[in-house]
Amino acid sequence: MAKLAPLEFFKQVKSEAKKVTWPTRKETISSAIAVFFMVLIASIFLFLADQLLSLIVKFLFGLGS
Repeated sequence: MAKLAPLEFFKQVKSEAKKVTWPTRKETISSAIAVFFMVLIASIFLFLADQLLSLIVKFLFGLGS
């Protein structure tokens, strides 16, 4: 890999930064809502799996009444 002079490097960074397309406000909000719901679903699933495994372990070791 060839070494670049610092000035050339920053010129290339500036050139690449101009190519970036940012999401619109609507896209950002809809993506954030989708992430929120996926996290909610994952947390509910993990909570239920944890409760089930806890119940199984208590049953196996006779800790439950």
